[in-house]
Amino acid sequence: MPTFEVPGAELAVSLSDEGGHPVVQLHGLTSSRARDRVLNLDLGRGLSGTRLLRYDARGHGRSTGRKTPEDYRWHNLAKDLLRLLDHWFPGERVHGVGPSMGAATLLHAASLEPDRFTGLTLMVPPTAWDTRLDQAANYRAAAALIESDGVEAFHAATRGSVPPPATVGAPETWPDVADALLPSLLRGAALSDLPAPEAVAQIDVPTTILAWVDDPGHPLSTAESLAALLPNATLAVARTPGDVEAWPEVLSQDVERRG
Repeated sequence: MPTFEVPGAELAVSLSDEGGHPVVQLHGLTSSRARDRVLNLDLGRGLSGTRLLRYDARGHGRSTGRKTPEDYRWHNLAKDLLRLLDHWFPGERVHGVGPSMGAATLLHAASLEPDRFTGLTLMVPPTAWDTRLDQAANYRAAAALIESDGVEAFHAATRGSVPPPATVGAPETWPDVADALLPSLLRGAALSDLPAPEAVAQIDVPTTILAWVDDPGHPLSTAESLAALLPNATLAVARTPGDVEAWPEVLSQDVERRG
């Protein structure tokens, strides 16, 4: 499996090359390419006739990382993404897709290099701005719990939480992250936020926002704020697993329309 070196990590990468428009697919915090497929968040499975680049973010899945929380700030992950695009799709504009931390990474990358993207498909955007403070405190508390009582205590604390209605029936999974790195990843997330609203408002590419309801970690308020800020955005809200099943087709349409 190919890897790509970035400062402080080696990223595990895969490219499905069927010609056509370049697409890059990201994943969420503590997840990976493999875990997102299990969670039914691998929208790229519905694509054909594209060059689809998937990768595990630093510290996740099969990628390596350091015990350095700052490494995992979203702004730094965006720089990793742009390095990957420079290598795999030099001089080309790409379509970006990803959930949660992946959506945040794409927004940071697009605010740094707006001409890099033809469009974005942002899935379940995370807490941001006003709602970020409480979530950051949750991440810091979880990191401290892991260090004091171990990863099993963290799993026990999260087990039994009520899932969003759109994910009912999804299999139970655990973080696809080495135990030793998990506290640093969580602290890096606690240090992160979306770009400032005025920066988001400058991202003028066609954007689809795919949200769902009743998920405090991915509140509908973030999706609605992004839809209002982004100059060229549409918002679709899932309330059932069947709604989420339609998301790969949404991505296919996004890429075809903007490719």
